[in-house]
Amino acid sequence: MITAVDVIRTKRDGGELSTAQIDWVIDAYTKGAVADEQMSALAMAIFLNGAKPREIADWTAAMIRSGITLDLSSVGKPCVDKHSTGGVGDKITLPLAPLVAVFDVAVPQLSGRGLGHTGGTLDKLESIPGFDVDMTEAAVVQQLRENGAVICAATGDLAPADKKLYALRDTTSTVESIPLIASSIMSKKIAEGADAIVLDVKVGSGAFMKDFAQAKELAETMVRLGRDHDVDTRALLTDMSIPLGRTAGNALEVRESVEVLAGGGPADVVELTVALAREMLAAAGKSDADPAAALRDGRAMDKWRKMITAQGGDVDAPLPVAKHTEEVVAEADGYVSEMDAYAVGVAAWRLGAGRERQGQPVQFGAGIEILKTVGEQVKAGEPVYRLHTDTPERIDAAKETLKDQWKIGAEPAKRGPIVLDRLA
Repeated sequence: MITAVDVIRTKRDGGELSTAQIDWVIDAYTKGAVADEQMSALAMAIFLNGAKPREIADWTAAMIRSGITLDLSSVGKPCVDKHSTGGVGDKITLPLAPLVAVFDVAVPQLSGRGLGHTGGTLDKLESIPGFDVDMTEAAVVQQLRENGAVICAATGDLAPADKKLYALRDTTSTVESIPLIASSIMSKKIAEGADAIVLDVKVGSGAFMKDFAQAKELAETMVRLGRDHDVDTRALLTDMSIPLGRTAGNALEVRESVEVLAGGGPADVVELTVALAREMLAAAGKSDADPAAALRDGRAMDKWRKMITAQGGDVDAPLPVAKHTEEVVAEADGYVSEMDAYAVGVAAWRLGAGRERQGQPVQFGAGIEILKTVGEQVKAGEPVYRLHTDTPERIDAAKETLKDQWKIGAEPAKRGPIVLDRLA
């Protein structure tokens, strides 16, 4: 007979959990037979003692079995999903999904909301008047069949064990565990039923993983989990030491995404969007496709407009604009030499773009415009940031967060590559 105490003791003492123990504890926790305090103890034991690849694979499989798996077999085209581990200004999903769909590849992008300094894709899209993120499985399949791209909320039936465990980890300081992170991400992604998954694993101050070696270990673990479940999985490790693009905030990032879809936009956003699109298209057997051309000639924009309209959004309606703006200016001539992504994300959150806990509303117009980024020349008195908020009493806290988190140097600083490594 398996008991929660025995499972906890095994991992507490550095032992290896059996497949039967893992299956039992995930099923029992999902059903409420294992208490939160017992699962908290087990999560801490895993956090402290780690887990073997076989344990992580079994843990992931058990969480997938705790709910349903979407059946996308009737879509009639290759289905490729993308997941980002989260960052500041990371609006890549918005232009990427319609861009890949141009090439007759379905993109079932089940996304989440922001928490803390990282923005959420659903919050960004809900800044578009009328856009609906809640869809049934049948509606997802129909939209993929007809238009090729959908971005919506995951249902509670997908890996419900992960939903319970994630909330618990968030309140027990057991989030930063590679076995638990990898199984959390991949259980949801595999349950979404795609033929292939491309992972964007962020590295740097604005990322979940600050250290390259840890980020690579996470990427390797997730790629292995995907392949264990016969899902073609590959990963890019990408730089998140500097914010992506020129904006952090919901409507601000939608506006910037539309610029990219119109053939413009910041070079780093375009570069990463195209790089991820190439990986997704290669996974779908379409290595010869040219996603950069589809951004330039308007095909990706056409797909975007169809996707937004299909989900109830008014693609021509004005986006929300914050009631108050204030600028942060340079105190000396020179070149922007450093810009801390985490500080920008926290400042945007303080302005109202994010939330402290799940369920809180966000200000759709709040956030930060980056008027001068790393490597660009600036003169004393010239604005570097423009802060947006509906509640001006938040501005001082945001400015304090940014203080000393960006620097001006005498020589132009050169930004390193966006893509740091590739696992395939």
